[in-house]
Amino acid sequence: NPPRYLPLLEIIPGPATDPAVIDFLMHYGDLYLGKRTILCKDTPGFIGNRIGIFGFMDLFYAVEKHGLTVEEVDKLTGKLIGHASSATFRTADLVGLDTAVKVAEVLYNGAPNDERRNVFQLPGFVQKMIEQKKYGDKTGEGFYKLIKSKEGKEILSLDIKTLEYKPQIKVKSQALEAAKLPEDTPGKIRALVGATDTHSAFLKDMYYGLFAYCANRIPEIADHLFQIDQAMEAGYGWTYGPFETWDILGVRTTAEAMKAGGFTYAAWVDQMLAAGHETFYRTHGGRKQYYSQLSGQYENIPGGEAFILLDALRTTNVVWQNSGTTLLDIGHDVLCLEFNTKMNTIGTEVGEGLQHGIELATKNYKGLVIGNQGENFSVGANLVLVYMLALEQDFDELNLLVQGFQNMVMRVRYSPVPVVVAPHTMSLGGACEMTMHSDAAVAAAETYIGLVEMGVGLLPGGAGTKELALRVSDEYQNGDVEVNVFQKYLMLAAQAKVATSAAEAFELGILQPHKDRVVVNKARQLYEARNEVVRLYDAGYVMPVERQNVRVMGRAGLAMVQAATTQMVFGHFATEHDKLIADKIGYVMCGGDLSEASEVSERYLLDLEREQFLSLLGTQKTLERINGMLQTGKPVRN
Repeated sequence: NPPRYLPLLEIIPGPATDPAVIDFLMHYGDLYLGKRTILCKDTPGFIGNRIGIFGFMDLFYAVEKHGLTVEEVDKLTGKLIGHASSATFRTADLVGLDTAVKVAEVLYNGAPNDERRNVFQLPGFVQKMIEQKKYGDKTGEGFYKLIKSKEGKEILSLDIKTLEYKPQIKVKSQALEAAKLPEDTPGKIRALVGATDTHSAFLKDMYYGLFAYCANRIPEIADHLFQIDQAMEAGYGWTYGPFETWDILGVRTTAEAMKAGGFTYAAWVDQMLAAGHETFYRTHGGRKQYYSQLSGQYENIPGGEAFILLDALRTTNVVWQNSGTTLLDIGHDVLCLEFNTKMNTIGTEVGEGLQHGIELATKNYKGLVIGNQGENFSVGANLVLVYMLALEQDFDELNLLVQGFQNMVMRVRYSPVPVVVAPHTMSLGGACEMTMHSDAAVAAAETYIGLVEMGVGLLPGGAGTKELALRVSDEYQNGDVEVNVFQKYLMLAAQAKVATSAAEAFELGILQPHKDRVVVNKARQLYEARNEVVRLYDAGYVMPVERQNVRVMGRAGLAMVQAATTQMVFGHFATEHDKLIADKIGYVMCGGDLSEASEVSERYLLDLEREQFLSLLGTQKTLERINGMLQTGKPVRN
């Protein structure tokens, strides 16, 4: 819960369940519902809640033992270690403490032989919270409480010792300072656990208890360790499951520390180490394998043939890389261009990677996939570089930069081999422009995509505004009413509309039914994108020719744009600077100040787009918007 965002689907067969029914549901849930289907045993809480609620309740006792505050625990157990941003206590408030307690009661009563059964009993402070109905959001107070006053809103946190609310304090510690240095989550986990303060001791207790408990649950709740990891990732939003995290910390050294700390785990772990197997997972032949305690060997994770895991390929299949991109051979004669920049922003290094990828694909491959398995596909162009050049008023350099970006995006469409883009989660600005220019987009169902440049005081300058004009021209030629089509695409950019799903992206006109499609299961996305490249190649792909016949409306359209934007300002729906940007978007889409409707080339529109983009960078209000976004991450309305 919520099922849209947490893809866990546990399949629990009964003693007489037909294996064909199990196979069908495992396949159907994966392929058509987009779920991570996990085969479980009929035990209390199945996998997800057995492990998740154990971790939840065990942490309550650890909090008491180490004397930590609510703020400290949520700082330590959230995104920093690859868990949900709501961490522990905020999650309890969202779910409802009473709900979590009821599940714990079911587990206590249903698992009488559990060696840690006592953990499912309530510690004193939780029992008092239940008595006082401090359930969380549903009762208005839980581990946090929102108060409103004349000065505004404030979120207070619960003092676990007194059960009184107090202002939150900033959390600092040696462990947290150490975790600032590594950029990746595994590095942060190692730094946190490797420190020597109270926070580190708390995390050791949390992890060691969790690791031992999970090892002891095999084969009680699942036959294989990967099933526990997958259930926790899909059901609780963890980036790394318990056994993956144990691998991160080092299996042998952690096992020794666990023994020294009095944590007892199943014998099969020592048997694995004695046989010379140092990790629970390994990569072999481009496939991720797990250690099976049944066979004593590594085995392929079932179903992996339908998934492409870039992490697994990165050690053996790298073809080329620079500071911001990696080109990987993903099989079937297809290359994949992966972004490695911060938040996968698109800058000159990505342009270099794209150019090199297309050149290599043209010589030796069937085509190119642009995709990654990061948190977001891309948040768009590198604004920092644009902002610095704009502050220096270096318009010659800016012109070259924008022209280079336009050429990069146009190269996606006009290349000798098919280029398929695989957007997911945030795919904004330049990432959206790249997607719109692909031969085909294979989008994850949860894709939030749009031309958001208005928010930083700009128009889509990476061939995006040009593309809107082209789509107006094509749809008008298909017989639609010209004004309606124009308004649809003008508002797409002028209002910085972002589709909240891939399905909505089709409605907005960002994705197109004749060439783009949706993959419900994000884990299958790169596999399907690779198949699309092969399909296009095998169908006899021919590089398209740049268009010379884009129909634009000229002055008639400009008059309509200015009338509409003036009304928006008078109605207080837009600021004067919003109007200026929208007018410039309309200017490009209309083909500039042409005396009548005409047919123009894509290159003509690109020059107009770049000219208007640069003119906005010469305004103070656009610089304020860019600076505001860089400082706060939020759009400035000025």
